[in-house]
Amino acid sequence: MSDAARPPVTPMLPVAEARARILAAAGQHPRRIEHVRVEEADGRVLAADLCAKRTQPPFDVSAMDGFAIRAVDSDPPGQPLMIIGESAAGHPFPGRIEAGEATRIFTGAVVPEGADSVLIQERARVTGSMLFPEASVSTGLHIRRAGRDFTAGVTGLRAGTRLDPGTIALAGAMDHATLAVFARPRIGVLATGDELVPPGTEGAPADSIVATNSFAIAAILRRHGAEIRDFGIARDTEESLDAALDSALGWGADCLITIGGASVGKHDLVRPVLTRRGARQDFYKIAMRPGKPLNFGQLGTMLVAGLPGNPVSSFVCAHLFLAPLVAALQGESAPIPMRESALLGRDLPANDEREDYLRARLHTDENGMLVATPFGDQDSSLISVYAEARALVIRPAHAGAARAGEKVDILRI
Repeated sequence: MSDAARPPVTPMLPVAEARARILAAAGQHPRRIEHVRVEEADGRVLAADLCAKRTQPPFDVSAMDGFAIRAVDSDPPGQPLMIIGESAAGHPFPGRIEAGEATRIFTGAVVPEGADSVLIQERARVTGSMLFPEASVSTGLHIRRAGRDFTAGVTGLRAGTRLDPGTIALAGAMDHATLAVFARPRIGVLATGDELVPPGTEGAPADSIVATNSFAIAAILRRHGAEIRDFGIARDTEESLDAALDSALGWGADCLITIGGASVGKHDLVRPVLTRRGARQDFYKIAMRPGKPLNFGQLGTMLVAGLPGNPVSSFVCAHLFLAPLVAALQGESAPIPMRESALLGRDLPANDEREDYLRARLHTDENGMLVATPFGDQDSSLISVYAEARALVIRPAHAGAARAGEKVDILRI
């Protein structure tokens, strides 16, 4: 074949650039906002800054059980103080502490006016209505000052925060019963291929493949907040693919993920069908292993990500690209997967021009250090290896040979 007749070579994008393009598209995609009760907001992403409606604590309160006194009255210890009342949480003492006086006080109770410290009960001797401090105290001891946690009007949480138990508690403490959050993105999943059958299919041909990639990808993306709809299996015909695309568009999918049919073989029809329908193709081929034939584009308002059919390739792409996409569609401020450091558990050869993501076991050594040991067989068809793996060891393109014990970057899966 002459050079003029050869098909053009599609350059491979670096992983970081491919992810940046995907996140840029997600950033331009319209987002829906809804309101949820604060107790039901775990895992949701705030759509607006959240300011405190009150000061916490609203008054100076006691941090311990004991007696509210004036610090000067405890120096020297042993001077008798008259106990004139009690302050409990929700039941403050209505009067004022004067020289030579004290009130019984409990944790969380308002410190009475005039008192400036709390003598803990373990340092107090009580006889009838008289208190004898057994130790001197300093001004402010065991008192939580008003506003120590937060004050009314301050921004406690920023838009783009993914809510967790701690931030939910803070939102509620700031007196918010409902929160504005971004709606869960609608993600469609579509497997493709004449060889695929659902699990448990009776009388399936001996050469069929049980389609489970969709299940793993859906599970990964649900954990990041996606609303998933499985559009089943499209056959290797344009009619079947057209019908599935119409269904996804009709549902209002923010993104459709196709699995398989993304390469350039005779039966790989996903890209040709999308092109015929006017889809914009952003990129195809990533300089990574596994997952090289990832493609990404947009059909109307629906983003489309085409994953390779090999199981592990599609799963790794889901972790690296689709989970951040789902996070960004919800307005999360930090959608990039978090890397960690670990010690390499075995020697690795030098790498080529593709960035490697090696499935690995994790354990902690006798020194408390995290160790990642890549499996010996990294074939992208091995679901059993992926199921056992707990992390991906990241090997940069053109990395030199690595020895066991060296530090490497990992991504937990």
